[in-house]
Amino acid sequence: MEHVVLESMERGLLTVTLNRPERRNALNAAMTSGLLDVFTRATASPDVRAVLLRGAGGTFCVGGDVKAMATRDPAADTFETRVADLRRRVDVSRLIHEMPKPVVAMIDGAAAGAGLSMALACDLRIAGASAKLTTAFAKVGLSGDFGGTWFLTHLVGGGKARELYLTSPLLTADEALRLGIVNRVVPDADLETAARELALSLAGGPTVTLGYIKRNLNQAPHNSLSAQLDTECLHHTRCASTEDHHEAAKAFVEKRAPAFKGC
Repeated sequence: MEHVVLESMERGLLTVTLNRPERRNALNAAMTSGLLDVFTRATASPDVRAVLLRGAGGTFCVGGDVKAMATRDPAADTFETRVADLRRRVDVSRLIHEMPKPVVAMIDGAAAGAGLSMALACDLRIAGASAKLTTAFAKVGLSGDFGGTWFLTHLVGGGKARELYLTSPLLTADEALRLGIVNRVVPDADLETAARELALSLAGGPTVTLGYIKRNLNQAPHNSLSAQLDTECLHHTRCASTEDHHEAAKAFVEKRAPAFKGC
């Protein structure tokens, strides 16, 4: 994969780094293939209890590689082939969104286009104070991919999502925070430490339970109240049988912090 996606593990936290700093971590075929591989393995691995997604070189991800797009021959493949290829690559966002483990995006520099879409697929987003965020697609004559329209509509509502896609403003980190696009803004110098501490705290949590919380929240916008109550009861009862629940209950009685094992 040309080392364009880096991995490191620490105390149950998998850090995934987009590593094309010379192109501001613009997505290419090798990077999307690497991300598909990493998140497929992370979903299945019991050793991975949370994921931190970040970019190398002071930028999260500026989206697709527009310079490469400019040199691509549109007649090289059929329309159907290009659709199928794109659909395979954008499944990265589904894997991030659906994996039963929390994923934190560390946004520094810029998150634009598909880069913003991938950040939106994450469960939590923490941004440096000087970060800039933009949908960007309309400015390069594209309608958008990697699920950004779906995630942004759910985060900020249809009206604001339309504005952000149709006019493509450049948002500051504080503006993104006010809109609910990011969860926290910290000074640039503190970003790496703050993002790592947040992600490690999730990695040290009750992993099975966090996965079911994520499933509840993912299903809530689409379920009726009755269906959501059914879903919650099923998942709540499953979590009640975990070792982590029994440890938490025991720790509560003993007035101490629980020591979660993720099972």
